[in-house]
Amino acid sequence: MADEEIAKTWKEAEKLLDKGKYEEALSLLRKADADGKEATTLRLAGKAMHMKAQKTDSAADFRKAASLLRDSVKVNPRDKQANAQYNQLLNEMQDKRISQTAFPRLVNDGTPTPAGLFAVVASLLLVLAAFQFLQSNDEYEDGEAVMRVTWTDKDGVFHDETITIALHRAEAPLHVENFILLAESGKYNNVIFHRVIGDNPETAANDPFMIQGGDFEMNSGSGGYAAKWYGYCNGKQTNSEGVAYSEDTCAQNQWSLPGEHENGLKHNTGSLAAAHAGLNTDGSQFYIVPTGSQPTWLDWEEGKNCAQSSCHTVYGTVTDGQEHVDAIAEVPTGQNDKPNNDVTIVSVTITDDGIKDSTPWYQFW
Repeated sequence: MADEEIAKTWKEAEKLLDKGKYEEALSLLRKADADGKEATTLRLAGKAMHMKAQKTDSAADFRKAASLLRDSVKVNPRDKQANAQYNQLLNEMQDKRISQTAFPRLVNDGTPTPAGLFAVVASLLLVLAAFQFLQSNDEYEDGEAVMRVTWTDKDGVFHDETITIALHRAEAPLHVENFILLAESGKYNNVIFHRVIGDNPETAANDPFMIQGGDFEMNSGSGGYAAKWYGYCNGKQTNSEGVAYSEDTCAQNQWSLPGEHENGLKHNTGSLAAAHAGLNTDGSQFYIVPTGSQPTWLDWEEGKNCAQSSCHTVYGTVTDGQEHVDAIAEVPTGQNDKPNNDVTIVSVTITDDGIKDSTPWYQFW
């Protein structure tokens, strides 16, 4: 009987939406499913909020609509209507240059905001880093990023596709925060995948390995740095005289963050991981693992000395668009494994920051 009642409510809400009466539809849905347990409730509520956002042109309303549709897809990934509406909304928000989250920026035009971090000693930095690393799953969950990429394949066909990535904030809070801050500030816009090592019959690379990008400074693999001060200056906490670095004494283009490679995440198909030039030199560069590659030698294992053998932090996984990663891994490359035609990250849109929100769904309005 309860199922029949809620199904009836959904039909009534659909009729109201067809007439453009989104507020009445929201009211009905709120009463019928206050906890937002049903995917259909969330889909219809997302549709109603989308209609409201189109009328108000409010970034907040667009974000609320996106959150509801995203949750609907999570509850029922096979709901084609929810997926279609969500993708349509993402495209509309991208055109309007509306980010998917109001996650606060800690940098303005590349300059950190004052946060009381001046002259912090190395011991305190270690405590803060450890505290962030040990955040419980009660606070963090997987976030989400949508990466739009363009490239020309070996047959001369141009592609414009999106790759959706789950960001494992509970396991790698520093790296996910850094990735989000860089994406939100537009640092990844129009940056190329400067290094592609894949199954390319036209080169010496016969085994897929990875596609690497994120160097927003040089687009060559020689630049890029952390979004904010994490206590490491090109992998070091102190200078040659033993004095602790601070954000004032370390050049911004040398800012790096410590590895979180002991988080239990391993390299597999679709893994997003931090590229670096040595222990604790992680910055803005990252790579994604194509199908058929499993670079286990980059994983941390008990007893492995990461100062001598490279350990890389895995902090994300491709959830949709792995076929595009695999296609990029096959583009023709030249010297230094650089694609002959640019593979460009047009944008990275954060659709979920991975910070849990305990607010009931109906309180969005």
